[in-house]
Amino acid sequence: MKLRSQNPILLYLIFTLIFSSVVWVLTLNAPNAGRIAGRMFGYGIMWCPALATIVTFKLTGRKMSDLAWNLGKTKYLWSSYLIPLFYSLVAYLIIWSAGWGDFYNLSFVNDTAHEFGWDTLPHWLFIIIFFIMNGVIGMFAGISTALGEEIGWRGFLVPELAKKMGYTGVSLTTGLIWGIWHYPLLVFGSYNNGTPAWYGLICFTISITAVSFIFTWYRMKSGSLWTGVLLHASHNLFIQSFFTPITQPNAKSAWYYDEFGAVIPAVIVVLAIYFWSRRKELTSIGEYLS
Repeated sequence: MKLRSQNPILLYLIFTLIFSSVVWVLTLNAPNAGRIAGRMFGYGIMWCPALATIVTFKLTGRKMSDLAWNLGKTKYLWSSYLIPLFYSLVAYLIIWSAGWGDFYNLSFVNDTAHEFGWDTLPHWLFIIIFFIMNGVIGMFAGISTALGEEIGWRGFLVPELAKKMGYTGVSLTTGLIWGIWHYPLLVFGSYNNGTPAWYGLICFTISITAVSFIFTWYRMKSGSLWTGVLLHASHNLFIQSFFTPITQPNAKSAWYYDEFGAVIPAVIVVLAIYFWSRRKELTSIGEYLS
């Protein structure tokens, strides 16, 4: 049965909620989930938007091949990889300079070097090698999870919203929906830094809404959902797998570092304003939705 007359955005959001609810319950019911279970739940939740897109397309008579699978211009792909590295580096340089955390976390470096069997390497050399390996090899794992979300958020939702509103409205709406989608695990789980729930929630919401302006700009400019995949994967990779763990926390760190502290949202907001100021460079809907 095809539901061509139905609101595809509403269908997508309903199915995203249904599928995500299953993973939310499983995750919250496993507070002691280790590496294996945590990875499975993580993959599961990040592929719910893609699954919702598939069902929505099936019900509305669309084809998944209609999504913006083309790679687009190489410069936009490289920029999508490098921009999260840039704002993460700026944020953590501020954090280290202000004394809200120190470079570097000796325990993390020693433990990680030991896992690789590189205990004898000087710390400075191991950090460089780990940064390069993480930034290259780690991207494959990051892309495999980010793709699940981006098929939904930037592949489907952004183009659909762009039929009804402009760049600013699309960015705000997508960012808020994307942020709220994380709330069940943020509020009821342990997906934060240990600060009060309201504080982490505010920082995270500002961060994800602001970064949506960057993601939307590249989606519209490039005509490719792969820019969103690379932005998303790079954001998660450098913040979660390098800069946060490489930082030695202190009593103030939880309030300032990682995705639930104040610095990263502040830096991203500045960058979001920059991309918003360039909104007139975006082409018409017909040129970037396919």
